[in-house]
Amino acid sequence: MTEMTDLLEWQALKTHQEQIAPLKMQDCFLQDADRFSRFSLSLGDLFLDYSKNRILPNTIHLLCQLAEASHLSDKIQQLFMGDSVNYSENRPALHAVLRTLNHNSLTLNGKNIASDVQSALDKMRIFVEKVRNKTWRGATGKPIRHIVNIGIGGSHLGPLMATHALAPFAHPELSCHFISNIDSLHLHQVLNKIDPESTLFIISSKSFTTLETLTNASTIRHWFEKTVGRNHFSQHFVAVTASFELAKQFNMNEDTIFPLWDWVGGRYSIWSAIGLPLALLIGMDAFLEFLTGAHLVDQHFQTQAFSQNIPVILGLLGIWYINFFGAAHHAIIPYAHQLQYFRAYLQQLDMESNGKNISKKGDPINFLTAPVILGEQGCNGQHAFHQLLHQGPHFIPVDFILVGQDQHDLLHHHDILIGSGLSQAEALMRGKTVAEAFSELQQEGYSSTEAFQLAKHKVIPGNRPSNLLFLKKITPTTLGMLIAIYEHKTFVQGAIWGINSFDQWGVELGKTLLSTILAELKHNNAAHSHDASTLGLIQHYKKIRNPS
Repeated sequence: MTEMTDLLEWQALKTHQEQIAPLKMQDCFLQDADRFSRFSLSLGDLFLDYSKNRILPNTIHLLCQLAEASHLSDKIQQLFMGDSVNYSENRPALHAVLRTLNHNSLTLNGKNIASDVQSALDKMRIFVEKVRNKTWRGATGKPIRHIVNIGIGGSHLGPLMATHALAPFAHPELSCHFISNIDSLHLHQVLNKIDPESTLFIISSKSFTTLETLTNASTIRHWFEKTVGRNHFSQHFVAVTASFELAKQFNMNEDTIFPLWDWVGGRYSIWSAIGLPLALLIGMDAFLEFLTGAHLVDQHFQTQAFSQNIPVILGLLGIWYINFFGAAHHAIIPYAHQLQYFRAYLQQLDMESNGKNISKKGDPINFLTAPVILGEQGCNGQHAFHQLLHQGPHFIPVDFILVGQDQHDLLHHHDILIGSGLSQAEALMRGKTVAEAFSELQQEGYSSTEAFQLAKHKVIPGNRPSNLLFLKKITPTTLGMLIAIYEHKTFVQGAIWGINSFDQWGVELGKTLLSTILAELKHNNAAHSHDASTLGLIQHYKKIRNPS
């Protein structure tokens, strides 16, 4: 197999990068009156402007040729057809089936999984409607007011992000809380906010063996039984899992165990019953709109030419900067409070998916893959880390996410919010020369000597790239679209790099070492197989825990 970096298409991009590296984006806009329309795409209520990138039309052509040489079209088809794209675990990655609502049949291992998905949605609808219309009540007859999700990873980040983003569509008498951290302070802060008699607890764990989730669930069950009573467990606890029998052993009622399947990865599971907190909050019809939004992107991703394909373009631009400009970081900056947790969600999606250094054939790769994802809500970030984006030595491409319509019609606020995002993107592109800084300082009354010295500190290199994703409004449909775009962007990059975007073996070693350390802490001994640092820290902790 030809190494990725030996492909003619890769070498052509390398040569092209060397040729256009000196180009200034400002000059490109001056030379091409159609640049904005040339480098923008839309899908429904979502608009992408990628004109503020260090690209020419030929750049996109060469990137698309690299995608073709990587057999991206075939890999997209394999993804949607249920091939074992997760080849290290011999599994498909069929999360797109979860949002294909009119899919009558898709057979996997002799079973119609489309029918299974529909049955799960029907089961969710029945339960969601009972909770929302108050026919499902707690042990003492109180209606459900609080929903507590107990999970971690994709079972936490997805529901947390989505329920916050769609809070304006929430049932007015329901509130969601999330427990993921094993730190007992976090757990008790949530428990102190709720009335157990009007609370529904959702234990979300694909394997139903996740240490953090089961530890938190066991502690909460003990607390609940002490405060409400052991006989009322089933009225307040439900589970979402692929391990039906283990959930039953935890005393879960099989009528309220909602299914997952091994062909759904945790970080792609918000479309399944892992999204139950969201469905309870916004209602099942709105949840189906959320799925429909993602399905619109699935269709776009499968049918559009690479040059007109939003996830493909975003994926290719990422490869352009990561592999040809050496960008090790990427910033996600939403100018929308509703997207407060979107960056954290994308951190798992991107870095857990593509944070790999082994190719499909098992060889070490000789190029960068997933970038470090960083970011924050827009205006907050401007007063924190944007200094680094503008004047720091790091080359960090940015995705700005803006929302056109304000939820509360405070136009003065919203104009400032949108203007802030637009101005940051323009500033990254334009920068400021020493001559411009010198002239400004002289106009402010500085002497020539003072202006000359200070101007050096005010120079901003500029020519730093950004994409701008503009949503008309955050709705269940547009949120579904936005998430699916980034899912497919991640897949595009993994497919071109020739890595497996659907396993996560890197987390296993820590789990194995944790079980050893926990056993040693429990039995008050420590094995000398540890390094001196770990052994010393175990002993230090024991002294703190048992000072006598």
